[in-house]
Parts: sequence; structure tokens; C-alpha cells
Amino acid sequence: MHTVWKGAISFGLVHVPVKMYTATEDKDIHFRSLHKDCGMPISYAKTCKHCDKEIGTEEIVKGYEYEKDKFVISTEEELESIKVAAEKTIKILDFVDLKDIDPLYFQKAYYLTPDMAGAGAYSLLLEAIKQTGKIGIAKISIRSKSSLAAIRVVDNCICMETMYYPDEIRSLSQVPNLPSQTVVNEKELGMAMALVEQLSEKFEPHKYTDDYRTALLELFDQKVAGKSMDVVTAPTAQGKSNVIDLLSALQASLDATNTKPDTSPPKRKRKSTAKSKDNVS
Repeated sequence: MHTVWKGAISFGLVHVPVKMYTATEDKDIHFRSLHKDCGMPISYAKTCKHCDKEIGTEEIVKGYEYEKDKFVISTEEELESIKVAAEKTIKILDFVDLKDIDPLYFQKAYYLTPDMAGAGAYSLLLEAIKQTGKIGIAKISIRSKSSLAAIRVVDNCICMETMYYPDEIRSLSQVPNLPSQTVVNEKELGMAMALVEQLSEKFEPHKYTDDYRTALLELFDQKVAGKSMDVVTAPTAQGKSNVIDLLSALQASLDATNTKPDTSPPKRKRKSTAKSKDNVS
């Protein structure tokens, strides 16, 4: 695994040096856009619709849209000056019960391992969290972005899950068509609850798989193994040769010269000053 962050966990006066590793990975199947005729991947240039031209990186600035089509431009220097300090500390602010945290708040999970000579302090924090059943609520800065985080134990590892701040969670009042109150038939409710009980099992995550991704990969494997016409190799991108372009331009110039009618006025003959042989004495 690749280390994505190094720092320490602090709670009270205890300082636990740790390394951070991403606990999850994106296994979504991502498609590339290809040119249908030759199989070359299509690149998307940054263009300005107003100026109708491609824009270079040096011509791009950052702007915040405060109203529709109205922006406030900020320079890199301004943004740099107000960046969150890249503190190398996961500061635990409080300890809470896991049941008090709505899963809606959780973002991305990371594994934390002891760094340097921090194994003793690491084990101390791990056992304290495990035996009290509490979850640490902390703040951390990663890549100049401040995040809320939950510190908990997974088996024998301290795990950190970044969390949304409360103002990042949309209010239910914005969700359309929610019933103002629930009205159900008691007999139907009893049957529904009985069905829930019959389907209740211990959570075993390994029995759940992404059927769509599995079917896609099987389809791709079959196409590759069967050397389907849908399997293509992108051609090597070849830039224009200046030599060829120059030769083409020269040839075109020569062709134009050879076929162009001579419209210049006829040249006048210069009067000869030499004597004719017939007049030589």
C-alpha cells in the first residue's frame, strides 16, 4: 500500500505517530471515448465558447460563481495565503458512541498504522477505544483541506473515516414528495415486520458482490479471448513532419509556378553594338 499521509493522533497529552493508507479502492469500470474509425482515444481540449479557440493553461484563472454567470476571480497568491495550515496532527476533540453517528456523515476510510517508535502509544489508544466502545471525533488537514473524522477500531487496526461537516448535509426539507406523516394498516405492518425478521441475518460483507461489474468483466474477457471485432488497438499517434510539410509546400509552389501563365510584358531586344560579319572588311 502507498502511504498517503504521515503525522500523529493526539488525545489529551498522548501523541501517537501514525502512517495513513487508503482503506478502500474504486473498482468502477471506466470507459474511454474512442474514434470509431481507428480506435484512437479521444482527447478533450479546453476551449472557450465565446472566443471559439483552444485555451492554454496560462490563460486559465479560477473564479467563484456567486450568481448565475457572475464570477469573482481569485489569484493563486490569494488562495495560497488563506489555505488551511497543513498540520500533521489528527486532533481528537471528543469521544462519542458509534450509534449516535448517522452513516450519512461518513465519506472515505483510511487505515492508520504506528510510525517510528509509536507502537506502544498506538496499542494504548487502540485498546482504550476497543474496550470503551467509543468513537473519537477529530479534525485533520489533508492536502490543505480541513476534514472532520471518526477514529475507530477495525479488528486490530485504528481506522479513520473522513466525515462531512453538518452544513454539507442537505436538509430533508429540500427533498421533494416526502410524506408529512406515515399512515399504515396495522395488519400489513405486522406482516411486513414478520418478513423483515425472516430475512434478518448476521452481516457478512463477503457474500455481496457487484453483479454488474462482474458481468461486464466477463463480457470483456470473452471478447478478448474470442478476438472479437470489438477488440481494437489504438494506432500510434504520429505528429506532422516538418520535412514532409516543407517538401509538400515546395512541390506545390513548383507546380503553381509551372502551370501559371506568363503574364509579364515581352522583353525588349537590346540593340547590338557588334558589327555584322557581312560588313567586315
